[in-house]
Amino acid sequence: QFFSRGPNVLHQDNSAPQAAFFSPLQKVMLPPNTFQGKVAFITGGGTGIGKGMTTTLSSLGAKCVIASRKLDVLKGTADEISSKTGNKVHAVQCDVRDPVSVKNAVAETIQMAGHPDVVINNAAGNFISPSERLSPNAWKTITDIVLNGTAFVTLEIGKELIKVKKGAAFLAITTIYAESGSGFVLPSASAKAGVEAMSKSLAAEWGRYGMRFNVIQPGPIKTKGAFSRLDPTGTFEKKIIERVPCGRLGTVEEIANLAAYFCSDYASWVNGAVIRMDGGEYVSMAGEFNDLKRVTKEQWDMMEAMIRKTKGS
Repeated sequence: QFFSRGPNVLHQDNSAPQAAFFSPLQKVMLPPNTFQGKVAFITGGGTGIGKGMTTTLSSLGAKCVIASRKLDVLKGTADEISSKTGNKVHAVQCDVRDPVSVKNAVAETIQMAGHPDVVINNAAGNFISPSERLSPNAWKTITDIVLNGTAFVTLEIGKELIKVKKGAAFLAITTIYAESGSGFVLPSASAKAGVEAMSKSLAAEWGRYGMRFNVIQPGPIKTKGAFSRLDPTGTFEKKIIERVPCGRLGTVEEIANLAAYFCSDYASWVNGAVIRMDGGEYVSMAGEFNDLKRVTKEQWDMMEAMIRKTKGS
């Protein structure tokens, strides 16, 4: 058992009765040594989903390099994961918004661990706000991290891989509203949609260089970093769970297992895919008549009788 919820993940307190049918498996899915001899570069790897994905890849034999702005947090996470998995995890300071910082971090990674076989763009920023309250700086901050940061990392590593004729699996972590759009998170929705377009574009263009590009759209995963800015009062957690057909929030471990599959050789024919992992939340919100699940049996009996009377009219 390599997973640790630690202080970075808040435990969900609520769940619907049907959640008993959908208990999350908290163990690693793939065989041991799936990533033996491989190098994985993960942005935002110090906390939350990034930490979970790093833990999984390290437990499966990968030499992991985690990158973010806060080196002290990164080093603590790297040591914690290494002590559990027995595999070295390296910490590299990197501000994905700054192309020079990205270039230096990639050079350091290559020198320290080798050219990456796995690249996970997980670094993100987000907060809720009415769009009329957004300043140009607020817009720029989110798009610089999410869209530009993903582009800088992907293009810098990609060019280095092309030089040495080495392939790799790239994965981006977006969100279910990248597909639909969403009010009150306008910069994030716009930037994440751009990341998905980038991934699909490069899947088409760079397959010839041995590179694959895929995307995971997580639904609500309760991590401290995300929920502190998206549900600061805790008011919306119960409402979120009500609209998830599986009746619970997702876990970091579930995302980590899917990420590991996408980045493994088991998925070598998966390229340009965007996979939604959200317990059915997206389709629950999208269906015109899905709120009819609130109708009682007695109300259905009454409505059925009324509908039958309209036959032939």
